[in-house]
This record gives sequence, structure tokens and C-alpha cells, in this order.
Amino acid sequence: MATTNQKLGEVVIKNKDGGSYISKMNARKVQVITTGELYRAACCNLAESFETNASVDVSYSDAITGAKQIQLLGLSGLYGQIISENVPLVRGLGASFGLNYIPGSWMESIQVSKGTSSVINGFESITGQINVEYKKPATSEKLFFNLYTNSKMRYEANFNASHKINPKLSTMILGHIDGFDKKNDNNGDNFVDIPKVHTINLFNRWDYILPNRWVSRLGVKYLSEDRTGGTLNYNKDTYTEDTVGISSSGLPGSTYKPYGIQINTKRWEGFWKNGLMFANKPWKSLAIIVSGIRHDQTGIFGLNKYTGLEQSFNANMLFQSILGNENHKFTTGLSYSNNDYSEIYNRTNFTYLYQLNGGSTLVDLFTLKDYYKVIYNAGRTESVYGAFFEYTFHFKDVLSVIAGIRADQHNKWGLFYTPRLNFKYQATESFTIRGSTGKGYRTANIFAENYSFMASQRLLEFTEPLKQEEAWNYGINITKDFKLFKRKSEFDIEFYRTDFVNQVIIDMDSMPQSVFFYNLNGKSFSNSFQMQLTFEPLKQLSVLLAYRINDVEMTIGNKLREKPFTSKYKGLVTFSYATKFDLWKFDITGQLNGPMRLPDQYKMPLVIRRTYTHTEPWFNLLAQVTKKYKNWDFYIGGENLTNFIQKDPITEYFAAYHTHFDTSMVWGPLVGTTIYGGLRYNLK
Repeated sequence: MATTNQKLGEVVIKNKDGGSYISKMNARKVQVITTGELYRAACCNLAESFETNASVDVSYSDAITGAKQIQLLGLSGLYGQIISENVPLVRGLGASFGLNYIPGSWMESIQVSKGTSSVINGFESITGQINVEYKKPATSEKLFFNLYTNSKMRYEANFNASHKINPKLSTMILGHIDGFDKKNDNNGDNFVDIPKVHTINLFNRWDYILPNRWVSRLGVKYLSEDRTGGTLNYNKDTYTEDTVGISSSGLPGSTYKPYGIQINTKRWEGFWKNGLMFANKPWKSLAIIVSGIRHDQTGIFGLNKYTGLEQSFNANMLFQSILGNENHKFTTGLSYSNNDYSEIYNRTNFTYLYQLNGGSTLVDLFTLKDYYKVIYNAGRTESVYGAFFEYTFHFKDVLSVIAGIRADQHNKWGLFYTPRLNFKYQATESFTIRGSTGKGYRTANIFAENYSFMASQRLLEFTEPLKQEEAWNYGINITKDFKLFKRKSEFDIEFYRTDFVNQVIIDMDSMPQSVFFYNLNGKSFSNSFQMQLTFEPLKQLSVLLAYRINDVEMTIGNKLREKPFTSKYKGLVTFSYATKFDLWKFDITGQLNGPMRLPDQYKMPLVIRRTYTHTEPWFNLLAQVTKKYKNWDFYIGGENLTNFIQKDPITEYFAAYHTHFDTSMVWGPLVGTTIYGGLRYNLK
């Protein structure tokens, strides 16, 4: 029999993932945000990387410090877990500003999972998990830098450089510098809209890899940040308590006297991860992960002062193997964490009240002798020993089940258990059903998580010892792939419910001069329903349409009420068009933000009472154009192109040292239209 040899032509297999996609392989619903998606907007840090994402909301937490917060499933991002490569990241004293500590250009990808996540990463995840993957030395660019500036005079520079010392050892350094010095006051309240910020952020990491045998990753990060904000006439170099003065009515000062905030942060992070693989047994591995954080922060808020120091250590040991065959896998291990917090809040407490005279005049009811100081000392140590077991079952690519349980012994809360269950049913190749249920816990950090109250004159009232927060989360998700306009499209629908067993209630309704902290006595829940459609009506044009409804209620003052500052709905539409070879890219994002309930206004004096109980819906528009060359990208874009600005973010802005001065009433943008531009250089 004759044999004929024939040379075949080249076969090219192409696959294009969107900038954001849902992982098909994971039993949990995990949305992966790639570098391409991050570049679609002016992604300067993690807080600004969700502008084109329907699941995560980002907003300012107050009108003076510049701190940003996220919401997931209608609840504060504090109820989620933010980690980097399975190492704790944004928590503890870094909760308020931690999102700003992760530059966008450092990130390789972000994975967002909703509902309860793996027990391997601890007990704190209640509403979901955000995992940041940094660039790796072995796969990153040899040299990369990004320069950015905008019309508000903010500037930023980022760079990273990697070097392979030998085939096994590689290293890289990442750097970030930003600054903002201009005083902007768009709403005319005599307060700068954005504080002055100067940040230096450095990260050095090392990888040592023996393929199929051992992986070791080591990294050290350092951050220094200074924030200064307040009234337009505030100067931190000349400000003293004497400059505040006393007004003729006997009230301590007003915004015509200087009022300012200064927040200084020094932060060290370090981690060392080691993974050992067993020869000829790819299913078996042993890993040890250790990490630590030292976070040193001081704050001045008018006459009030705050100091906080966190020293934390975390260790995780994991062993992974199979039970009989690779359809039955398990991961088990031990964990330990020690978090030492030392906080002192030195507050100048004003007992002044006022009455109305003729509907507009403020009259002081007390004299200067009624003003005094209160010192809150909130030092504590949390030491937790944990053990976990997670079992994964696969049946033919049709059914996947992940069942996990962990037990933790806490030095304050004692022994508690965290059960979690996730499943994926692949009904057809294009139809996927996922579900999850489980429990999560967290300890509230009252001061570090509520800078907005320290920057206000609300009294902090603790009516009882605060307990550990505890909640159940349940979720169902359906994904359908289909053809639309003869191209691949995807429809996703989901529903998640969170039920609190205990929650630390932050009550801003009972008294406008105070904020009360107490344990839940009744119901507290969140329902979140979302639909999302992605499709390509034309070649190279991607469209995303999404709509979400939130129903979030909690028991406040023994009454079940709508949670304040939670948007009832959100709509999102994005258009992304790229020419051939991605030489030009055009991106447009529109956000429809629904109304929110404000804390009760009827108890406020008429002169400062807002006339509305719910905010108005508002629309945000963002756009960007990118031109690509061989190693260069040039981009220009705009944020808040509708120029919508909240006019009244500060209550009693004209009397910053009075009892009703409140910076926490933020629900919309503080800055108008912003035009930005920048360039990226990439050397492979």
C-alpha cells in the first residue's frame, strides 16, 4: 500500500473574548474583567475600574475626604471580600480608602463573584468576592508606563518593569505617583469638591518557578498618601484651634472661619506564597500563603483628631487532592489570622442646639462652657484559628457541585461555623444554571469605616456592645448563549437575597445631630435582581444592556424601613467599537442611577431641611477614544458629560463647627464634566 505525504496549509484558530466575560468553567458565577475592559475608561485605581460594570456601584462616601465606596447586591462593599491573588487586601483600617490604593495599570484582571465564595478564603464574604490579579514578572511587559491628566489638574504616572534573571527567577517593580492641588468648588458651598491628594505607591515582586514542581511568589508594597480638604480658605500650615474663633452668637466658628481635614497614611504590605506539586500527580498540591499589613493613619477633622494603627498577620495552608478519581476533588487546610487595632478618636463635642426665630435666624441656647472633649479608645485584637474542607464534584461536564465548611475559633466571638454550597448545571451547551447559598460573618470597624461621621459634627452614640455581624446569602443565576444578528450573544439573569441574623445598624434617622450604632433587633434583608444582554449588531461593535433592581430594608428604631443611600435601580448601556487591528477604539457608557432614600429630614431645623425625602434619578455619560500605534496608545475621554452635580452634599455648610454640620449626605457627583487624556507605552 502506497503512502502519500501531503503538506497542509497553516491553520489559524481565533477566539475573541470580550473585555468582560463570565467564566464558563467555574461552578461559581465569576465575571472576569480583563485589561481590555479596564482600558475602556480612565481606570486610575480599583475604585474607578467598575464604571462599565452593572454589578458594582461606586460613589463618594462623603463630601470632603474623597473616600470612595462600592456597593454589591445593594449592600456596602464591606460585606464583600476584596483580596489580591487570595491574599487579604481591602479590610480593617484600609476599608475607607483601600480601593484607591490599587492602581489600574498594575492589574492584570479582576474577578467578581456574587454570593458566597469559597470557604478557603475565610468567613468574611457575605455578598461576594472581588479578586485582583496583579501583573506577573514572567508574563508582564518588559517596560510599561502610563501618563494621565485631566481638566481638573489631576495628574498621574504609572510604570512597571520586569526582568527575567534566569529561566526560573524573575522580578518586577511597579510604581505609581499621583497628585491633585487645585481647589474646585462647583456647588458654591465654600468647600473644595475634591481634597488635595499626593500619593506614592511602590510594589516589588519576585517569582521563582520550577514547572510542575514548585512555585514561589514574594512581594512587598509601600504606600504614602496625604489628603487635605475643607474650606477654600483652609491652610494646613497656618491652621490652629485659635484660627477657628468664636462667632458673635457664641457658636464656635463658621465656614467663613477655616475648617479642614488632613489624613496622612503610611502602609506596608507583604506576602509570600509557596506551592508544591507532586511528581506525576497533577491533582495533588500543597500551598502555604503568609501575608502581613501595617497601616498607620492619622486624621484631623476640624478640631477632632483620629489616630489608627493596624498590624495584621494572615497564614493559610492548603492541601488539594482527589478522592478516587478527578471527578471528586477536595481542598482542606488550616488558617490563622491576628489583627491588632489601636484607634483613638479625640472629639470636640458641641452641645449647642438652636431654635428658629422668624423661620431663618439661628439662636444659641447654650453658652461656651458647654463645649468639651470626648476621647474614644477603640483598641482591640482579633485572633482567629480556622480549619476548612471543600469538596468538588464533577459529572461529565454537566453538573458541578462545590460544598464547603469551615470552623473558626475567635478570641472574642468563640467558635462558629461557615457552611457554603455552589452548583452549576449545564443543561445544554448554551444554557447554564448556577446557584449558591451560604453564611458569612464580619466584625465592624466603626471608626475606620465611617470617616464621613468623623468629618461631620454628628455625635457617635453607642447604645450597647456591638456583636459580630452574621448573614445568609442565597442566589440563582441563568446564562443563555444564542445567535443575534448572526453573531454570538449572551443573556444573563440573576437574583440574590441576603438575610441578616445580626447587623450593626447605623441609625442616622433618630436624631439629626447624632448617629447611633446598635445591634439589629428585627429584620434586615437585601433583594437584588439583574438582567444583562451582550451582543454585536455589527462586526467589531459590542453592546451591553443591563438593568438592576434593589430592594433593601432594615429595622431602624424598631421599624422596618428602606435603607438610606441605596439606589432602587440602575440601568447601564455600553458601546465599544474597534477598527481593524484595533487601531482605533471608541467607547461610550451611559448609567441611569435610580432614586435613594435620605435619612429623615423632618426633624431638621427649617433653615437647613431638605425639601425632598428621596433623591432624583440622574444620568451619567462617559466616552473615550483610543489611537493605537505599535508600542503606544494615546487616549482622550470625558467623564460626567451630562454635567450633573449634586448641589447640597453638605448640611449646614455655613456653620462647620455647629451640631448639624454633616458631610455624609452625598448621593450624586460632586464634580462636573471632566476631560482627560493620556498615553501608554508598552514594550513586550
